[in-house]
Amino acid sequence: MYFLLGVLLSALFQRYVSTEAMTALFGGNEALGGGVNGRHHRRSPLRLRRRHHPAFAAVAVGRHERWQRGFLTCSRGLPQRSPIWARWISTGETGSNYLHPELIGEFVQAVDGTIVECNTAYGGQRASTAMHYQLAEDHGYTAIAGVDIMDENGSMTLPVEGGTVISENYVDANLANYDFLVVLSHFKGHAMAGFGGALKNLSIGCASSNGKAWIHSGGTGGSMWGGEQDAFLEAMAEAAKSVVDCFGNGERALYINVMNRLSVDCDCDGSPAEPDMHDIGILASTDPVALDQACIDLVYAAEDGASLIQRIESRNGLHTLEHAAEIGFGSREYTLVNIGE
Repeated sequence: MYFLLGVLLSALFQRYVSTEAMTALFGGNEALGGGVNGRHHRRSPLRLRRRHHPAFAAVAVGRHERWQRGFLTCSRGLPQRSPIWARWISTGETGSNYLHPELIGEFVQAVDGTIVECNTAYGGQRASTAMHYQLAEDHGYTAIAGVDIMDENGSMTLPVEGGTVISENYVDANLANYDFLVVLSHFKGHAMAGFGGALKNLSIGCASSNGKAWIHSGGTGGSMWGGEQDAFLEAMAEAAKSVVDCFGNGERALYINVMNRLSVDCDCDGSPAEPDMHDIGILASTDPVALDQACIDLVYAAEDGASLIQRIESRNGLHTLEHAAEIGFGSREYTLVNIGE
C-alpha cells in the first residue's frame, strides 16, 4: 500500500483524528518512508539543507495506477467532521495539462466534497460561468463530483493582514459556503508568475475576475498585463495569505501538488509546450509555502529541469516565496519525508 504523506501531517490529524485512530491506521511514527522511485530522494540536497521545520511528506511513483493509489491513501487520514468541503482545482483550458479525472477521481470521491473554481479575467472558455460549467463537464469533472463556479454569485472582500502591497483581496462569494479547503494543484511553469503551485491557486485561483486583475496589477488597479513584476508576485503571496487566514489561519486547509506533465506553461494555456523533464510525484503539506518551496527544490535537483528553471528565474518566480516568508506567511524551511509501501 502506498501511504501518501505519512499521512498528511500530524498537526492536521491531531486536530481531527484521535490518537488511537492515528496509531491504528499509521503506527506511532510521524511519517512513514520507503517505496519511492529513488531518483530524487537519494541525490536531492533537500535533506541536508532543510530540516526540523514544518513537517512535509512526499511520494514519487511511476506507474499511473500508483499515482491513483497515492491520492486515495491521502484521504484516509483526513478529517471527516467538517460537513462542507471545497476542493480547489484548475479545470484547465482545452488542450492544456490539467489534472485528469482518471488520475484524481478516487481521491476526489473519497473526500466527498465539491470541486470549486472561479472564472478567469483573460477570456477563454472559463471566462463566463455557463462556458466554465460546460468545460468542467467536457473535461470529466462533473462525472466525479459536484462543481461550483464560485463567482456566479458575485464576490466578497477579505482583509489582508500584514501585507505591504494590498490591504484587501477580492474572492468569489461562494468561498464563504465551505468549512475546509483542499487545494489540489498541478505544479508547472507559468508565463507570468514563473511557476504555479499552491500559492498561485490560493491567490489567483480563488480571486474573482476583478480580484485577479487587482493582484496582477500589484494592487494599483491598472492594467493586469502591465503591472510591476515584483509587486504582482508580492500581491499573490499576500492574497494567498488572506485566503488561508479565512480558513482558521490554515487549520482548515490542506495543500497537494502534483508534479507530473511538468511543462513550462500553465493549465491556462491551451497550447502548452511539451514537457521535457520527467514526472516527479505527489507532494502535500499543511504549509503551502513549504510545499511550493519543496517542489521548486526538486525541480532544481532534477537533471532535466533546465527549461522549467529558466522559466522560473526569468520571471523572478522565487520572489513569491521570499515575500510570503517575509510577511510571516508559512516557512520555506521543511523536512522532506518520502512515503511508500
